[in-house]
Amino acid sequence: MTDTTDNLHVMNRAALTIRLVGKLENREAVIGGIGNSNWDLWGAGKERGENFYMLGSMGLAAPIAFGVAIAQPKRRVFALEGDGSLLMQLGCLSTIAAQKPANLTIVIWDNGIYQITGGQGTPAAAARTDMVAIARASGIASAAWAADEAEFDALVTKALTTDGPHVIGVKIDNEPGRNQTDRDPIRFRETFSRAMAQAV
Repeated sequence: MTDTTDNLHVMNRAALTIRLVGKLENREAVIGGIGNSNWDLWGAGKERGENFYMLGSMGLAAPIAFGVAIAQPKRRVFALEGDGSLLMQLGCLSTIAAQKPANLTIVIWDNGIYQITGGQGTPAAAARTDMVAIARASGIASAAWAADEAEFDALVTKALTTDGPHVIGVKIDNEPGRNQTDRDPIRFRETFSRAMAQAV
């Protein structure tokens, strides 16, 4: 697996979201971060009750997924979070490392910009900050960059079959989300709650 950002293939977030959802066979929960992470998840599997589409809460995909993982230790849980959003809640990585939820995976979509607010560069991009290295330094040993689509698939398979927590970093292009999530937070909450009540 890849430890640095050197020679990473730039991939497409929407295509990878489809690949990820296609691998889910055991009612795994997926928390979509705001904006494009959410919209691509909607396009990849809007009928999945196990998908939680977060609206208007920047930086909370990983903390929410962490809570679900702690509450439901038999269920695999994925957070899909942009690099800009994760910057707002970096402290969650230390908490996750300390609590060691074996069923949690955070996917970091890293394009170095705040895409939905106008494409401003993140301070992490300006400083060449390595988000995966931050996760590893926080205490999450299973943290790696996906060098290409095949390695992304391999890292997702690892997350589905081995104890975590896991972090998968992905360098992505700047293509905007292809879909728009319905603006219905009450329905999302109720659908997700019903899905989480089902055994895995």
